[in-house]
Amino acid sequence: MKTLKIPEATIIRLSVYSRYLTQLDKKGITNISSGEIAEGVGGSPAQVRKDLAYFGEFGTRGVGYNVRDLNQHIIRILGLNKNWQVIIVGAGNLGSALTQYKGFRERGFDVIAVFDNDINKVGLTLNGIPIYPVSKLNEIVKKKQVDIGIIAVPAPYAQDVADAMVESGINAILNFAPVVISVPEEVELRNVDLAVNLEILTFNLELQKDKN
Repeated sequence: MKTLKIPEATIIRLSVYSRYLTQLDKKGITNISSGEIAEGVGGSPAQVRKDLAYFGEFGTRGVGYNVRDLNQHIIRILGLNKNWQVIIVGAGNLGSALTQYKGFRERGFDVIAVFDNDINKVGLTLNGIPIYPVSKLNEIVKKKQVDIGIIAVPAPYAQDVADAMVESGINAILNFAPVVISVPEEVELRNVDLAVNLEILTFNLELQKDKN
């Protein structure tokens, strides 16, 4: 039996839909149409309906969707109906900023530990989260049953950190280091390169100038 492959762009849009629906729910809005969702997030009604259709029928023709119910369906689809244990390796400026991001906890991601090799930081806390030496990574990951690791170290150290995460049993890694790293096929890896995203913006800005 074939497994339907969901486009990655659809998953990204589902996350955006969920955030928008959460905002509407807080405002007390109970029903919404695909057109209103599209208008709110900057898309098309047809795209919204297509994205949701991968996972079943959630609305009522002529009525639309119940905001809270649809959001709960999307939350389950994204695996956010449970808490995920997260660690960060790197207690520098980026690691510090990540520990302050309230969106993690709001979406079910609990950052439980930070790791660093700086002896001046080990033993302290970073925004209330304990900092451990990297040598304790394997122990803490297994003890706390960590699901996701975030790499926030300079590029030269990223591969070593990824290797340590994989060895400890972490199967999902978010890499902020501006370097290509390799992991086993069974490990989920996402790279967040801020410079690349800025370059996409400048490319599109130049494209707009050429059109004008």
